[in-house]
Amino acid sequence: MPTDAIKLKSKLKLAIQEAFLNIYNLSLSEEACSLQLTRKEFQGTFSLPVFPFCKKCDAKPTELAEQIGQWLQTHTDLIASYNVIGGFLNLVIHDAIWIAILKAISQDTTYGCLPKQMGHVVVEFSCPNTNKPQHLGHLRNNFLGSSLAAILDAAGYTIHKVNLINDRGIHICKSMVAYQQFGNDETPATTGIKGDHLVGKYYVKFDQVYKAERALMAKNGQDIGVPPILQEAQKMLVKWEKGDPSVMALWKKMNGWVYDGFNVTYSQLGITFDKVYYESEAYLLGKTIVEEGLQKNIFYKRADGAIAVDLSKQGLGEKVLLRSDGTAVYITQDLGIADWRYADYRFDQMIYVVGNEQAYHFKVLFAIMAQLGRPYAAAMHHFPYGMVDLPDGKMKSREGNVVDADNLMEEMVHTVRNYMGTNHKTEGIFQEALQKLHHTLAMGALKFFLLRVAPQKRMLFNPNESIDFHGDTGTFIQYTHARICSLVCKAKTITKIPLDAFPSVSLSQLEQTLIFQLYRLPDVIEEAATTYMPSVIAQYALELAKTYNKFYGNYPILRESDLSSRAVRLLLSVCVGNVLKKSMALLTIELPEQM
Repeated sequence: MPTDAIKLKSKLKLAIQEAFLNIYNLSLSEEACSLQLTRKEFQGTFSLPVFPFCKKCDAKPTELAEQIGQWLQTHTDLIASYNVIGGFLNLVIHDAIWIAILKAISQDTTYGCLPKQMGHVVVEFSCPNTNKPQHLGHLRNNFLGSSLAAILDAAGYTIHKVNLINDRGIHICKSMVAYQQFGNDETPATTGIKGDHLVGKYYVKFDQVYKAERALMAKNGQDIGVPPILQEAQKMLVKWEKGDPSVMALWKKMNGWVYDGFNVTYSQLGITFDKVYYESEAYLLGKTIVEEGLQKNIFYKRADGAIAVDLSKQGLGEKVLLRSDGTAVYITQDLGIADWRYADYRFDQMIYVVGNEQAYHFKVLFAIMAQLGRPYAAAMHHFPYGMVDLPDGKMKSREGNVVDADNLMEEMVHTVRNYMGTNHKTEGIFQEALQKLHHTLAMGALKFFLLRVAPQKRMLFNPNESIDFHGDTGTFIQYTHARICSLVCKAKTITKIPLDAFPSVSLSQLEQTLIFQLYRLPDVIEEAATTYMPSVIAQYALELAKTYNKFYGNYPILRESDLSSRAVRLLLSVCVGNVLKKSMALLTIELPEQM
């Protein structure tokens, strides 16, 4: 910070300590001076509950609060006035302090970023399978992971964003078998179908054939066993793990199509990674760890030949780590990846952004690594989030009943285009810039809708609710930022007013509230980083935009005759615009300058 004006709360606590020492000869720690935000129905910014000090000071709550308030107003330059309500001392801050804070914010290009921390944090997110395209559920994962990484970066940590591509296993073989039987050698080039969509088509085809074969077996009175097409997938998995040349060639070809498709999707979403891991490169390392566990008698071989671990003492039961045919299960590669990641980054935190339905999986993983004596076991964390539902129920990829990510993005752009066309908000924007604007607004609406809700909550997606220039949406915040940019472009006097003229300006309650909201940004970032809650940032940005629009509607800015007041309001607008841009960047949302 250019000045220490922003340390208002610390200064207040120090002054309160001095007041208690001078009046009551009571020495208090800074932690004991617990300041709260004043309730909206009362005047003030911060409130001090005095009940904890009454006995030590031998004073009634109202008397004690009055004494402290009077001392603060007399002996400091912080307090303009105070009031006492039911044992709470409500403090009203001087306008000059708010002006000093506004100046400090305007001059600090790194405002909001917390001091540098020593810790390295690895955030794993996205983690798609190579048997289908990404869908709406993947979008929430992508947005939560990239936002959490940005927030922790702003909180001072060294961040490593990683992706784990689930490119092997029985689910991948299902798409491969279906393509082998029904694909007729079609390719993305010959069909014009995006690679991940083409492979996903055969994952759905597998499920259709599987169900048809089961129904036929039941109709013929056969015991319901393993349908032929699933038997073929199981055989293919064994061949894959043995490195069968024809199976490997098909696997590489189809995965290549999927990677090309994923790269297009990630580019459209603005998602990047520092490193991409592949399950196919980790499962053998996982098998080595399974052997280690066997040698240490932590794991055991069952009668059927499968290798398992007993986690009954942790309330997790038995978990198979290798099938009886020797093939790896999903957790096998996670064992290997954990060691690999620690070797790469020596992380202090390893955060897995994965849906809450996988809670058991991660409890098992963390318990196993602890039993194996890994030094990083306690640093591993599961960041769960709720599923995203369609209006008619949960998404099921194998049935093709999904909101496809690529199609959804196209739909969102189309919705924005229609909305803006109807509302005549595109005059003077060239076609190429207009297309970019439509995409920026569409992605902002989509990301904000999925991030504004607390991650753990299950949610229902409604595209029509996500795009509203006057609702609780990312579009509303984007519009507010564009409004500020337009205002600043029109204003020429802001550079002509010296900052020294500001202290004489009298601020309205709404202007004080706006500056206080700007002042809170570092605390909001710290809260979001500590709780792993991007929704905290989303709600903060939304409330700031709402307050600014109320201010914009109630007070003249360019038409203000008093030059100092006009300059303060313009500077306040600039700071709001900058903080909105910083806040939304933490959600990986871009704010346009023109709409």
